[in-house]
Amino acid sequence: MTEINLNDIIDIMDEIEEDTSIPKNIRKTITDAKKRLKTNEDATLKIGAVVYSLEEIAEDINIPSHARTQIWTILSALESMKNDD
Repeated sequence: MTEINLNDIIDIMDEIEEDTSIPKNIRKTITDAKKRLKTNEDATLKIGAVVYSLEEIAEDINIPSHARTQIWTILSALESMKNDD
């Protein structure tokens, strides 16, 4: 299995942001999370904050199933990055 890096995660987030079938509040959360990942903040702190916000929207009943799958992919990759530190 290939490992997903931060740039791959940001690419997936870009896809979600551009998908108009996804509610605005979810796209806004993705935008904010992507901005947070791009900061120079401590990796553990920013990944933890992003995981927390993404877990919340993954449970949103209004999220389309394809977007939920993408968010789970992001969460899985971020969790493995957090565990590698």
